[in-house]
Amino acid sequence: MTVHVPTSPAFKENAHRALHDEALQRALGNVEVGFIGKRKKASDKLPEFEALRDSARDIKNHTLAHLDLYIEAYEAKVRASGGHVHFAPTAADARKIVADICQRVGARTVAKGKTMVSEEIDLNAHLEAIGVQPIETDLGEYIIQLRNERPSHIVAPVIHLNRDQIEANFRAAHQGLPEDRDLSAPESLLAEARAMLRAKFLAADVGITGANFLVAETGSSIIVTNEGNGDLSQTLPKVHIVLASIEKLVPTLDDAAQMLRVLARSATGQEITVYTTFSTGPRRPDDVDGPAEYHVVLLDNGRSAMLAGEFREMLRCIRCAACMNHCPVYHAVGGHAYGWVYPGPMGAVLSPSLIGVEKAGHLPNASTFCGRCESVCPVRIPLPKLMRHWREREFERNLSPAPVRYGLKAWGFFVRRPGLYRLATRVGMAGLALIGRKKGRFRSLPLAGGWTATRDLAAPQGGTFQARWKAERTKR
Repeated sequence: MTVHVPTSPAFKENAHRALHDEALQRALGNVEVGFIGKRKKASDKLPEFEALRDSARDIKNHTLAHLDLYIEAYEAKVRASGGHVHFAPTAADARKIVADICQRVGARTVAKGKTMVSEEIDLNAHLEAIGVQPIETDLGEYIIQLRNERPSHIVAPVIHLNRDQIEANFRAAHQGLPEDRDLSAPESLLAEARAMLRAKFLAADVGITGANFLVAETGSSIIVTNEGNGDLSQTLPKVHIVLASIEKLVPTLDDAAQMLRVLARSATGQEITVYTTFSTGPRRPDDVDGPAEYHVVLLDNGRSAMLAGEFREMLRCIRCAACMNHCPVYHAVGGHAYGWVYPGPMGAVLSPSLIGVEKAGHLPNASTFCGRCESVCPVRIPLPKLMRHWREREFERNLSPAPVRYGLKAWGFFVRRPGLYRLATRVGMAGLALIGRKKGRFRSLPLAGGWTATRDLAAPQGGTFQARWKAERTKR
């Protein structure tokens, strides 16, 4: 059994390895090329897109403000349709609920549609430990499972790989197929995966899917995919388990429709995904297919604490990945460097909330605060502000490296004394200008090794910014 543990404290080491991984760096070029332009084109074609973002924000804010009432309404509707709702305060509770259902029905294999919550609770390892084989049916997740890795992106799990690597994984894993088969084109890789997975769909005893949205009005779960694996995972097995976190609720079908309009455009640049599937309860007597049992596992795992605190706005997230698609840090190091389930700017806020700042405190510091993440978020989450809150908490708890803490304290001492601050900066600028006057730059400098290790630091020229600002104002 392989158990994945959070490794966020190793972000700097992970990032260093990623920057020197040539294959990864080539693959990461696809993030900017494949997502940013498509999102812009899709949003520009919709005149009301910005108004829809405002509406999506307001829907989520309203739902979170009354989440207890909507959870009760949703539970009642699911039960009325013949389904079951299970509440899981922790990841361990969620794993136990799913395992108990699987063992009760004698499940040997489980077909999984893509669900990041199952990654969050490390469900696969738990199922394997009790003798149940989970099969990832999303193509990207299937490849990740073959490699025994986590997804590096919440929408495109294998964005960090190239075609040659995937072909090698297929040839190693699919040993029952002819060795001379052509796997040179993406279509052939897809066809091979489809051939291998078809039998898995038919044999699965239980299907597990995530949910993009849960609708309180009808008790429905909604999942969006581009491959149709979500449909097969929830209609062919005799038991369907929806694994979702509590913030996925929206009040009505009309609200869900508005959210869907910003989700696909923000995630993949599509007007709508190829499959948008609504599930409401188990198979009815006159239905031609569908599961005999329908279960919803609602996971909290720290979200109630977020709901009552300053990170509440993060619960608006609809997992579109637009923030990481536009993040220069993610472009440089990829998703695995973040060390846990949720990468990029959204992970830099969500991970400390779920596993603690002591384990994920490095992540809020992995940001340039350029603001691109906030500018493209479909529900307008102020990600830089929330990352700044985590930086403050890290500092307050003395979790930051000692040089950082002492440096900030020294800086704080000076900025509270403007006259002394101006004097110190003038002296410092003059000293650096004198030392660096010949070369015009520094290739190494005490206390600036993090900068000069990869780039030169220009020698100061002229006065300080404050002095120049004062001079300009005097001229005017």
